[in-house]
Amino acid sequence: QVQLVESGGGLVQPGGSLRLSCAASGSIFSIDAMGWYRQAPGKQREFVATINSTDITNYADSVKGRFTISRDSAKNTMYLQMNSLKPDDTAVYYCNIVVGITTYWGQGTQVTVSS
Repeated sequence: QVQLVESGGGLVQPGGSLRLSCAASGSIFSIDAMGWYRQAPGKQREFVATINSTDITNYADSVKGRFTISRDSAKNTMYLQMNSLKPDDTAVYYCNIVVGITTYWGQGTQVTVSS
């Protein structure tokens, strides 16, 4: 039984910043990968960023240079620092972790970038 609790979403102006967090709890012995995905209204959920157990990161081209994924292993928490936000970044952001062959998802947090 694994639970993911997200926080940090909100409304920001274009060019602003937000930091999302995702805290994992439960029967977690080893996390194979973790990441962030987002879904805008009427669109498919898309990959944003991932980080593996050796801190290798990967980013969608649309967020490279603006977003940074990180983790705190001691707290079982990961973060997504989002800078230079654009209206196209508006979406519900979901965190996930992969433990063995099982993927767990957070509840999603709304990020709205608007003037």
